[in-house]
Amino acid sequence: MNKEKVTIQDIADSLGLSRNTVSKALNNNPSIPDETRSKVIRKAIDMNYKQFALFEQEGTPAKKTGNIALLTANMPNNSHFGTSLLSGLEQKISSEGFNLSIHIVRENELDSSALPVNFDKSKVDGIVCIELFDKSYSEFITSFGIPTLFIDASAELTFSEMKADLLLMENIHSTFSLTKKLIDEGITEIGFIGDSRHCMSFNERWDGFTKAMYTARIDLDESFCILEDDRYIADYNWLKQRLASMTNLPPAFVCANDYIAINAIRILKDLNIQIPGEVKVCGFDNSPESRIVEPHLTTVHIHRSEMGFLAAEMLLSKIENPGRPPLVTHVKTLPVFRQSTGHEE
Repeated sequence: MNKEKVTIQDIADSLGLSRNTVSKALNNNPSIPDETRSKVIRKAIDMNYKQFALFEQEGTPAKKTGNIALLTANMPNNSHFGTSLLSGLEQKISSEGFNLSIHIVRENELDSSALPVNFDKSKVDGIVCIELFDKSYSEFITSFGIPTLFIDASAELTFSEMKADLLLMENIHSTFSLTKKLIDEGITEIGFIGDSRHCMSFNERWDGFTKAMYTARIDLDESFCILEDDRYIADYNWLKQRLASMTNLPPAFVCANDYIAINAIRILKDLNIQIPGEVKVCGFDNSPESRIVEPHLTTVHIHRSEMGFLAAEMLLSKIENPGRPPLVTHVKTLPVFRQSTGHEE
Protein backbone atom coordinates (compact mmCIF):
# COMPACT_ATOMS: atom_id res chain seq x y z
CA MET A 1 0.00 0.00 0.00
CA ASN A 2 1.45 3.38 -1.00
CA LYS A 3 2.25 5.43 2.09
CA GLU A 4 0.58 8.62 0.74
CA LYS A 5 -2.69 6.74 0.47
CA VAL A 6 -2.75 5.25 3.96
CA THR A 7 -5.49 6.88 6.02
CA ILE A 8 -6.76 6.62 9.56
CA GLN A 9 -9.75 4.74 8.14
CA ASP A 10 -7.37 2.19 6.57
CA ILE A 11 -5.78 1.55 9.94
CA ALA A 12 -9.19 1.36 11.63
CA ASP A 13 -10.48 -1.15 9.05
CA SER A 14 -7.40 -3.38 9.41
CA LEU A 15 -7.86 -3.55 13.19
CA GLY A 16 -11.65 -3.64 13.32
CA LEU A 17 -11.75 -0.40 15.30
CA SER A 18 -13.62 2.83 14.77
CA ARG A 19 -11.94 5.75 13.01
CA ASN A 20 -12.48 7.86 16.12
CA THR A 21 -10.67 5.33 18.34
CA VAL A 22 -7.69 5.16 15.98
CA SER A 23 -7.50 8.95 15.75
CA LYS A 24 -7.49 9.29 19.53
CA ALA A 25 -4.83 6.57 19.87
CA LEU A 26 -2.53 8.28 17.38
CA ASN A 27 -2.95 11.53 19.27
CA ASN A 28 -2.22 9.94 22.69
CA ASN A 29 -5.68 10.66 24.05
CA PRO A 30 -5.69 9.39 27.68
CA SER A 31 -9.14 7.82 27.24
CA ILE A 32 -7.60 5.08 25.06
CA PRO A 33 -6.16 2.06 26.94
CA ASP A 34 -2.41 1.53 26.61
CA GLU A 35 -2.92 -1.86 24.96
CA THR A 36 -5.16 -0.38 22.24
CA ARG A 37 -2.84 2.59 21.71
CA SER A 38 0.17 0.29 21.27
CA LYS A 39 -1.77 -1.91 18.82
CA VAL A 40 -2.77 1.11 16.74
CA ILE A 41 0.74 2.57 16.69
CA ARG A 42 2.28 -0.77 15.67
CA LYS A 43 -0.23 -1.08 12.83
CA ALA A 44 0.42 2.51 11.74
CA ILE A 45 4.14 1.74 11.59
CA ASP A 46 3.54 -1.50 9.67
CA MET A 47 1.32 0.29 7.13
CA ASN A 48 3.82 3.16 6.79
CA TYR A 49 1.23 5.73 7.84
CA LYS A 50 2.56 9.24 7.19
CA GLN A 51 3.14 10.02 10.87
CA PHE A 52 5.57 7.10 11.08
CA ALA A 53 6.96 7.06 7.54
CA LEU A 54 10.74 7.27 7.13
CA PHE A 55 10.35 10.59 5.28
CA GLU A 56 7.45 12.99 5.39
CA GLN A 57 5.97 14.30 2.15
CA GLU A 58 7.79 17.58 2.60
CA GLY A 59 11.11 15.68 2.50
CA THR A 60 11.94 16.30 6.17
CA PRO A 61 13.43 13.27 7.96
CA ALA A 62 10.95 11.72 10.36
CA LYS A 63 11.49 9.47 13.35
CA LYS A 64 13.59 6.41 12.72
CA THR A 65 11.83 3.10 12.49
CA GLY A 66 13.57 0.06 13.88
CA ASN A 67 13.31 -3.00 16.06
CA ILE A 68 13.89 -3.46 19.76
CA ALA A 69 13.90 -6.95 21.26
CA LEU A 70 12.89 -7.73 24.83
CA LEU A 71 14.53 -10.84 26.26
CA THR A 72 13.15 -12.44 29.41
CA ALA A 73 13.49 -15.79 31.15
CA ASN A 74 10.29 -15.24 33.12
CA MET A 75 7.52 -13.19 31.56
CA PRO A 76 6.17 -10.82 34.26
CA ASN A 77 2.67 -11.62 35.47
CA ASN A 78 -0.01 -9.26 36.71
CA SER A 79 1.36 -9.11 40.26
CA HIS A 80 4.87 -8.21 39.12
CA PHE A 81 6.07 -4.64 38.83
CA GLY A 82 7.26 -5.51 35.31
CA THR A 83 3.75 -5.52 33.84
CA SER A 84 3.24 -1.77 34.30
CA LEU A 85 6.86 -1.11 33.45
CA LEU A 86 6.50 -2.91 30.12
CA SER A 87 3.44 -0.84 29.28
CA GLY A 88 5.38 2.39 29.73
CA LEU A 89 8.35 0.98 27.82
CA GLU A 90 6.28 -0.10 24.84
CA GLN A 91 4.31 3.14 24.73
CA LYS A 92 7.47 5.25 24.61
CA ILE A 93 9.24 3.00 22.10
CA SER A 94 6.20 2.92 19.81
CA SER A 95 5.83 6.69 19.95
CA GLU A 96 9.41 6.96 18.68
CA GLY A 97 8.68 4.68 15.73
CA PHE A 98 10.23 1.46 17.03
CA ASN A 99 8.67 -1.98 17.14
CA LEU A 100 9.01 -4.08 20.31
CA SER A 101 9.22 -7.86 20.03
CA ILE A 102 9.24 -10.17 23.05
CA HIS A 103 11.40 -13.31 23.19
CA ILE A 104 11.25 -15.92 25.97
CA VAL A 105 14.64 -17.43 26.83
CA ARG A 106 14.11 -21.08 27.79
CA GLU A 107 16.16 -22.91 30.39
CA ASN A 108 18.06 -24.95 27.81
CA GLU A 109 18.92 -21.74 25.95
CA LEU A 110 20.22 -20.19 29.17
CA ASP A 111 22.35 -23.26 29.87
CA SER A 112 23.83 -23.40 26.37
CA SER A 113 24.06 -19.64 25.72
CA ALA A 114 21.76 -19.97 22.72
CA LEU A 115 19.38 -17.36 21.32
CA PRO A 116 15.62 -17.98 21.12
CA VAL A 117 14.78 -19.56 17.77
CA ASN A 118 12.83 -16.50 16.56
CA PHE A 119 15.57 -13.99 17.50
CA ASP A 120 17.68 -12.57 14.65
CA LYS A 121 20.30 -10.21 16.06
CA SER A 122 21.06 -8.80 12.61
CA LYS A 123 17.59 -7.23 12.57
CA VAL A 124 17.72 -5.75 16.08
CA ASP A 125 18.69 -2.16 16.90
CA GLY A 126 18.50 -2.50 20.68
CA ILE A 127 17.89 -5.10 23.40
CA VAL A 128 16.03 -4.84 26.72
CA CYS A 129 16.58 -7.62 29.29
CA ILE A 130 14.15 -8.09 32.18
CA GLU A 131 13.90 -11.05 34.58
CA LEU A 132 17.17 -12.31 33.10
CA PHE A 133 19.48 -13.01 36.03
CA ASP A 134 22.06 -15.41 34.59
CA LYS A 135 25.55 -13.85 34.56
CA SER A 136 26.95 -15.96 31.73
CA TYR A 137 23.93 -15.36 29.53
CA SER A 138 24.05 -11.62 30.27
CA GLU A 139 27.67 -11.53 29.13
CA PHE A 140 26.70 -13.53 26.03
CA ILE A 141 24.07 -10.93 25.10
CA THR A 142 26.40 -7.94 25.62
CA SER A 143 29.07 -9.61 23.46
CA PHE A 144 26.98 -8.78 20.36
CA GLY A 145 27.82 -5.08 20.66
CA ILE A 146 24.14 -4.15 20.26
CA PRO A 147 22.90 -1.31 22.53
CA THR A 148 21.50 -3.17 25.53
CA LEU A 149 19.65 -2.23 28.72
CA PHE A 150 19.18 -4.50 31.73
CA ILE A 151 16.25 -3.81 34.03
CA ASP A 152 17.70 -5.43 37.15
CA ALA A 153 20.45 -7.98 36.60
CA SER A 154 22.39 -10.91 38.02
CA ALA A 155 23.58 -10.42 41.60
CA GLU A 156 26.95 -11.76 40.46
CA LEU A 157 27.60 -8.80 38.15
CA THR A 158 29.40 -5.73 39.42
CA PHE A 159 28.89 -2.25 38.05
CA SER A 160 32.48 -2.17 36.78
CA GLU A 161 31.79 -5.31 34.71
CA MET A 162 28.63 -3.96 33.06
CA LYS A 163 28.95 -3.46 29.31
CA ALA A 164 25.36 -2.29 29.02
CA ASP A 165 23.05 0.21 30.68
CA LEU A 166 21.45 -0.88 33.95
CA LEU A 167 18.19 0.40 35.42
CA LEU A 168 17.19 -0.43 38.99
CA MET A 169 14.67 0.79 41.50
CA GLU A 170 16.30 2.20 44.63
CA ASN A 171 16.58 -0.77 47.00
CA ILE A 172 19.11 -0.16 49.76
CA HIS A 173 17.82 3.00 51.41
CA SER A 174 14.14 2.03 51.21
CA THR A 175 14.78 -1.36 52.85
CA PHE A 176 17.03 0.38 55.38
CA SER A 177 14.11 2.72 56.19
CA LEU A 178 11.65 -0.17 56.65
CA THR A 179 14.03 -2.00 58.96
CA LYS A 180 15.01 1.13 60.91
CA LYS A 181 11.32 1.90 61.51
CA LEU A 182 10.89 -1.51 63.15
CA ILE A 183 14.05 -0.98 65.23
CA ASP A 184 12.93 2.49 66.31
CA GLU A 185 9.71 0.91 67.58
CA GLY A 186 11.73 -1.37 69.86
CA ILE A 187 12.09 -4.53 67.76
CA THR A 188 15.62 -5.94 67.89
CA GLU A 189 15.04 -9.45 66.56
CA ILE A 190 14.21 -9.21 62.85
CA GLY A 191 14.42 -11.87 60.16
CA PHE A 192 14.92 -11.53 56.42
CA ILE A 193 13.18 -13.82 53.90
CA GLY A 194 14.72 -13.84 50.43
CA ASP A 195 17.61 -15.14 48.34
CA SER A 196 20.19 -12.35 48.15
CA ARG A 197 21.84 -14.19 45.23
CA HIS A 198 18.66 -14.24 43.11
CA CYS A 199 19.19 -10.83 41.48
CA MET A 200 20.87 -7.50 42.05
CA SER A 201 17.71 -5.95 43.55
CA PHE A 202 17.33 -8.72 46.15
CA ASN A 203 21.03 -8.37 46.96
CA GLU A 204 20.64 -4.63 47.52
CA ARG A 205 17.57 -5.17 49.72
CA TRP A 206 19.59 -7.60 51.84
CA ASP A 207 22.33 -4.95 52.04
CA GLY A 208 19.79 -2.35 53.20
CA PHE A 209 18.46 -4.72 55.85
CA THR A 210 21.88 -5.66 57.23
CA LYS A 211 23.04 -2.04 57.14
CA ALA A 212 20.09 -0.99 59.33
CA MET A 213 20.90 -3.76 61.82
CA TYR A 214 24.60 -2.86 61.84
CA THR A 215 23.90 0.87 62.22
CA ALA A 216 21.69 0.13 65.24
CA ARG A 217 24.47 -2.11 66.67
CA ILE A 218 22.20 -5.14 66.61
CA ASP A 219 23.81 -8.52 65.97
CA LEU A 220 22.10 -10.29 63.08
CA ASP A 221 20.77 -13.70 64.07
CA GLU A 222 20.53 -15.74 60.86
CA SER A 223 18.40 -18.36 62.63
CA PHE A 224 15.57 -15.84 62.18
CA CYS A 225 16.29 -15.60 58.42
CA ILE A 226 15.26 -17.73 55.45
CA LEU A 227 17.97 -17.24 52.84
CA GLU A 228 17.79 -20.38 50.68
CA ASP A 229 17.51 -20.48 46.89
CA ASP A 230 14.64 -18.38 45.48
CA ARG A 231 13.14 -21.43 43.77
CA TYR A 232 12.47 -22.92 47.20
CA ILE A 233 11.31 -19.71 48.87
CA ALA A 234 8.84 -19.05 46.03
CA ASP A 235 7.25 -22.47 46.69
CA TYR A 236 4.38 -21.93 49.12
CA ASN A 237 4.51 -25.43 50.60
CA TRP A 238 8.27 -25.34 51.05
CA LEU A 239 8.08 -21.95 52.77
CA LYS A 240 5.28 -23.19 55.00
CA GLN A 241 7.37 -26.14 56.16
CA ARG A 242 10.38 -23.87 56.69
CA LEU A 243 8.45 -21.36 58.81
CA ALA A 244 6.71 -24.11 60.78
CA SER A 245 10.07 -25.68 61.59
CA MET A 246 11.57 -22.51 63.07
CA THR A 247 12.11 -23.00 66.82
CA ASN A 248 11.57 -19.32 67.54
CA LEU A 249 9.88 -16.80 65.26
CA PRO A 250 11.21 -13.23 65.33
CA PRO A 251 8.77 -10.39 66.09
CA ALA A 252 9.24 -9.10 62.51
CA PHE A 253 10.19 -10.24 59.01
CA VAL A 254 11.50 -8.08 56.18
CA CYS A 255 10.83 -9.88 52.88
CA ALA A 256 12.59 -9.45 49.53
CA ASN A 257 9.31 -8.77 47.71
CA ASP A 258 5.53 -8.69 48.16
CA TYR A 259 5.02 -12.17 46.74
CA ILE A 260 7.15 -13.67 49.51
CA ALA A 261 5.64 -11.38 52.17
CA ILE A 262 2.04 -12.23 51.24
CA ASN A 263 2.78 -15.95 51.29
CA ALA A 264 4.46 -15.47 54.69
CA ILE A 265 1.37 -13.68 56.06
CA ARG A 266 -0.96 -16.44 54.84
CA ILE A 267 1.29 -19.16 56.24
CA LEU A 268 1.70 -17.46 59.62
CA LYS A 269 -2.07 -17.01 59.88
CA ASP A 270 -2.50 -20.73 59.10
CA LEU A 271 -0.10 -21.38 61.99
CA ASN A 272 -2.33 -19.25 64.24
CA ILE A 273 0.24 -16.44 64.46
CA GLN A 274 -1.35 -13.02 64.82
CA ILE A 275 -0.27 -10.38 62.26
CA PRO A 276 0.90 -7.82 63.37
CA GLY A 277 0.28 -8.66 67.03
CA GLU A 278 2.86 -11.46 67.25
CA VAL A 279 4.81 -11.01 64.01
CA LYS A 280 5.05 -7.96 61.77
CA VAL A 281 5.72 -8.42 58.02
CA CYS A 282 7.15 -6.09 55.36
CA GLY A 283 7.38 -6.60 51.60
CA PHE A 284 8.66 -4.70 48.57
CA ASP A 285 6.88 -3.74 45.28
CA ASN A 286 3.55 -2.22 46.39
CA SER A 287 1.77 -4.80 44.24
CA PRO A 288 -2.03 -4.66 43.89
CA GLU A 289 -2.21 -7.72 46.19
CA SER A 290 -0.46 -5.76 48.96
CA ARG A 291 -3.62 -3.66 49.35
CA ILE A 292 -5.93 -6.70 49.29
CA VAL A 293 -4.25 -9.12 51.68
CA GLU A 294 -5.41 -8.91 55.30
CA PRO A 295 -3.84 -7.15 57.03
CA HIS A 296 -2.73 -4.73 54.31
CA LEU A 297 0.99 -5.06 53.66
CA THR A 298 3.73 -2.60 54.60
CA THR A 299 5.87 -2.40 51.49
CA VAL A 300 7.89 -0.15 49.16
CA HIS A 301 6.29 1.68 46.24
CA ILE A 302 8.00 1.46 42.85
CA HIS A 303 7.28 3.99 40.09
CA ARG A 304 6.65 1.27 37.53
CA SER A 305 5.33 3.14 34.50
CA GLU A 306 7.86 5.93 34.94
CA MET A 307 10.63 3.32 35.00
CA GLY A 308 9.29 1.97 31.71
CA PHE A 309 9.50 5.40 30.07
CA LEU A 310 12.99 5.94 31.50
CA ALA A 311 14.12 2.51 30.27
CA ALA A 312 13.01 3.43 26.75
CA GLU A 313 14.76 6.80 26.92
CA MET A 314 18.00 5.19 28.12
CA LEU A 315 18.00 2.57 25.37
CA LEU A 316 17.03 5.01 22.61
CA SER A 317 19.81 7.39 23.69
CA LYS A 318 22.30 4.51 23.54
CA ILE A 319 21.10 3.61 20.04
CA GLU A 320 21.55 7.26 19.06
CA ASN A 321 24.97 7.51 20.71
CA PRO A 322 26.55 4.02 20.93
CA GLY A 323 29.88 5.42 22.12
CA ARG A 324 28.68 6.87 25.42
CA PRO A 325 29.72 5.05 28.61
CA PRO A 326 27.21 2.64 30.19
CA LEU A 327 24.78 4.16 32.69
CA VAL A 328 23.72 2.75 36.06
CA THR A 329 20.49 4.43 37.17
CA HIS A 330 18.44 3.99 40.35
CA VAL A 331 14.87 5.33 40.46
CA LYS A 332 13.62 6.58 43.82
CA THR A 333 11.22 4.36 45.76
CA LEU A 334 8.94 5.13 48.71
CA PRO A 335 8.29 3.05 51.86
CA VAL A 336 4.56 2.61 52.55
CA PHE A 337 3.57 1.67 56.11
CA ARG A 338 0.33 -0.27 56.57
CA GLN A 339 -1.45 -2.63 58.94
CA SER A 340 0.97 -5.59 58.68
CA THR A 341 3.41 -3.63 60.83
CA GLY A 342 0.73 -2.10 63.02
CA HIS A 343 0.42 1.25 61.27
CA GLU A 344 -2.76 3.08 60.35
CA GLU A 345 -3.20 3.89 56.64
